[in-house]
Amino acid sequence: MVQGRVADAPSENFVYRMLPAALWPYAQLARWDRPIGWQLLLWPCLWSATLAPQWAAPSAVHTGLPSFLHLLLFLVGAVAMRGAGCTYNDLVDHEIDNQVARTRSRPLPSGRVSRRQAKLFLAAQLLAGFLVLIQFNSFSILLGIASLAIVAIYPFLKRVTDWPQLGLGLAFSWGALMGWAGYWGSLTLAPVLLYAGSVLWTIGYDTIYAHQDREDDALVGVRSTARLFGTRTRPALIVLYGGAMALFLAAFTMTGTATTGPSWPAYAALAIGAAQMLWQILRLDIDDADECLRLFRSNNVFGWILFLGLLASALWTLSFPFGD
Repeated sequence: MVQGRVADAPSENFVYRMLPAALWPYAQLARWDRPIGWQLLLWPCLWSATLAPQWAAPSAVHTGLPSFLHLLLFLVGAVAMRGAGCTYNDLVDHEIDNQVARTRSRPLPSGRVSRRQAKLFLAAQLLAGFLVLIQFNSFSILLGIASLAIVAIYPFLKRVTDWPQLGLGLAFSWGALMGWAGYWGSLTLAPVLLYAGSVLWTIGYDTIYAHQDREDDALVGVRSTARLFGTRTRPALIVLYGGAMALFLAAFTMTGTATTGPSWPAYAALAIGAAQMLWQILRLDIDDADECLRLFRSNNVFGWILFLGLLASALWTLSFPFGD
C-alpha cells in the first residue's frame, strides 16, 4: 500500500491527484476517496424529491418535476453528513479499527490524525450539513434533526446486536422522508413506504459489504448480518431485495390517483432495477472479498436506474398530462 493511503480506497481517486498530502487524512476520515458511501446516502433523497412532485396533477404550480435546488442541496448535504457520520464512526471504533486488517490503515488507528483534530473536523462537517438543512421548511428541519438520534447510536450496534445493518438502513434511508418533506412540508404513506423499502435495500447491500470483514469481525467480536446469515446470505438477499422492490412499487402506487402519480417509465425502471438486484444475488460469492466489494458498489447503478426512471416519468407526464 502506498504511504498515506488506506487499504480499501481506489488509488486513482481525485483526493490523491488534486489535494495536498496534508489533507489526505481528513479526506479519508470523510471517505471522500470512497464516494460510494455518499452516493448510496443520496439516492433515497433524490428518489423521494423526484417522486414527491408527481403526487400533484401537472399545473402552473406543480409541473411534476423536482426542484433543481433541492437536488443540489441534497447532494451537498449527503457529502457533508456522510463525511460527518464516518468521522464519528471512526472516533467510536478507533480501537476496533486497529484490530481489523482492512481498517488498520485509516487515519485514526494509523496515528495520522489525533482524536482532537478528528473532533474539530467532525464539527465543521456537521455545521456544513446544518447550513444545508436550514434551507428547507421547518418540518424538514425538525425531521432532519430527528435523524441524528439514529446516527448517534449506529456505531454501537455492532457490539450488541447481529443487526447493525438495520441501524445503518434506518439512518441511510432517511432521505426518502426528507425529499418528500422538503417539497410538501409534510409526509404521507408513500414516502414512508419508500423509506421502508430503502431500509431493506440498505440492509441487503451492506450485508454484502460486511462479508469482506467476516473473519476479522468474528475475531474481535463485531456482529453483523453477514455473520448472522453466513451461507444463507443468498436467500436472505432474496427476501430483503424482494421486499424492497415490493415496497418501492407500493410507494409509487400510493403516489398516484386517476390523474397523478408516476407514469410507465418509473415502473419500467423498477423492473430493470429488479433485474439488477437479481444479478447481484446470482453473482454473489461470500468468500470472494473483491467480488463482494464490486457487488456492493453496483448498487450505485441501481440508484441511477430508479432515479432516471422517476425523472423520465415526470417528463413524460409533463409532455402528456392526460395519459398515454
